[in-house]
Amino acid sequence: MKIATYNANSIRSRMGIILKWLQEHNPDVLCVQETKVTDDLFPRIEFESAGYKCAFKGQKSYNGVAILSRHDMEQVQFGLGDGEPADDTRLLKAQIQGINVVTTYVPQGYLAGDPKFAFKLAWFKRLRHWFESNFKPTDPVVWTGDLNVALEDIDVHDPQRLRNHVCFHPDAKAALQSVIQWGFIDLLRVYHPEAGQYTFWDYRYPKWIKKDVGWRLDYILATKSLVKKCLSCEIDRGPRLEASPSDHTFVVAEFK
Repeated sequence: MKIATYNANSIRSRMGIILKWLQEHNPDVLCVQETKVTDDLFPRIEFESAGYKCAFKGQKSYNGVAILSRHDMEQVQFGLGDGEPADDTRLLKAQIQGINVVTTYVPQGYLAGDPKFAFKLAWFKRLRHWFESNFKPTDPVVWTGDLNVALEDIDVHDPQRLRNHVCFHPDAKAALQSVIQWGFIDLLRVYHPEAGQYTFWDYRYPKWIKKDVGWRLDYILATKSLVKKCLSCEIDRGPRLEASPSDHTFVVAEFK
């Protein structure tokens, strides 16, 4: 099974890129974040015509998650369901071919010290509790998405300058690590321990992609039972070089 993740930064604006990528790579599952579209305007027909079933929930110009699957999706769930602030457009879970696929669009945080950063840290704590409440580390779980945290120095182009950025802040890294320690392994690092494995280049600075001024913010993580079945995990930079791209690109993992 091939599972991919992509922050589209407006799914309707990236339809050409997404449909082309689906046709070329034929993944079983594509998880999409930051769809930025209300459910009535989600491009379901286009994806169904390409052979994909859809689960999605989104907002106009903000947030939104979706899973596109060639297979039936069962036990579909949105949000953390803990009675805290609504987050149905930030988390989506579906069981596909016996694998629990979870995709998240983690809050960015704005600025360290801002209430939005405190919300981001609290969101990770809620997410850890959600995994504890819904699964066991021995279950087959794949967690994908834009996690809005670069974990290591090799995950950013300038670790010294970015040390206190909300996506590289020590508190944010610790919060993400706490969720990972529940029972996940970072699949990209199994196959690519080297530096420069970026998934995000700020679109406000077009030269950044050419100079490789990037971040690794997008992940595919899995529990140990699936790590044993993983054949590869790669970043595809090609779509970031397309006309009118997202600021992120695709990450894809293949399992036997």
